[in-house]
Amino acid sequence: MNDQNELKNMGLKATFPRLKILDIFRRADQRHQSAEDIYRTLIAEDVDIGLATVYRVLTQFEQAGILVRSQFDGGKAVFELNDGDHHDHLICTNCGKVVEFTDAEIEKRQHKVAKDKNFILESHTMMLYGICPECQAKGHNKGAAA
Repeated sequence: MNDQNELKNMGLKATFPRLKILDIFRRADQRHQSAEDIYRTLIAEDVDIGLATVYRVLTQFEQAGILVRSQFDGGKAVFELNDGDHHDHLICTNCGKVVEFTDAEIEKRQHKVAKDKNFILESHTMMLYGICPECQAKGHNKGAAA
């Protein structure tokens, strides 16, 4: 399915800003993008779409289920394409690198905890913070918890 049809199926008009921003997510080397990241890419590609429009489109894409929003340490919202698969994140507190992972045992345990506490689990996010291997190699692991 092409992007125009995907947007139409989600109830969104296939406008130039929406198509361009969706294309940036599909081409990105970095899976997690902030509004500012998208805006910088637009400027680098000499595309005249303002930051307010970027924020508006990202919010529309999130509401339509095209993107998923996360807020990592520091509170800056980042977005990623919603591929339908649940995953969790490891975040480097030194360089900000984000590594996605899935672990069936962790998922089972989270569901068991919710059930044991009589919660109906609707969603969850897990973010683990630490120092990535690259930063460890540079000596940035002082004070890290074992």
